[in-house]
Amino acid sequence: MTLPVADRVAIHELLALHGHLVDAGELDRMGELFTADVVYDVTAFGFGELHGHEAIRSAALALGDRNPVGHHVTNVHVTEDADGTVRAVSKGLGIHTDGSVGSVVYEDVVRREGAGWRIAHRKVIPRRTPLRP
Repeated sequence: MTLPVADRVAIHELLALHGHLVDAGELDRMGELFTADVVYDVTAFGFGELHGHEAIRSAALALGDRNPVGHHVTNVHVTEDADGTVRAVSKGLGIHTDGSVGSVVYEDVVRREGAGWRIAHRKVIPRRTPLRP
C-alpha cells in the first residue's frame, strides 16, 4: 500500500512541530505530538522508556537547563510496512546553551488518530561516532 502524499506531508509537519513546542516550553501540548499511550525511548541517554505525555513532560522539566535550546529535525524518511505500520526515521540536531551541537536519529512509529497523525513510539539514538568504513 502506498501512503498518500497528504499523509506524508502531515507526518513531516508533525515531526517538525516537536521542536517548536518543546523549544517554546509548551509541554502541555504533548497531545498534539504523541498518542496517549506513547513510548518515548531515551534508553541511550540513561533515562529508559518514558510512557505517556506526563512522563515526557516531567523528564523535560527535570532536565531544566540541560535541555537543548533548539531542536531541529531534518532528513525525514517515511515508510509503510506491509502490515500498515507507518514509520518515520529522521535526523535531529540539538543546540546547547554553550553553542555545542548534538546529533541524534529519531526512529518513530506514527499512527493516525481522530485528531490526525501522532507519534506512538519514538526511539532517540545519539550519533557519537563518525562513519568508519
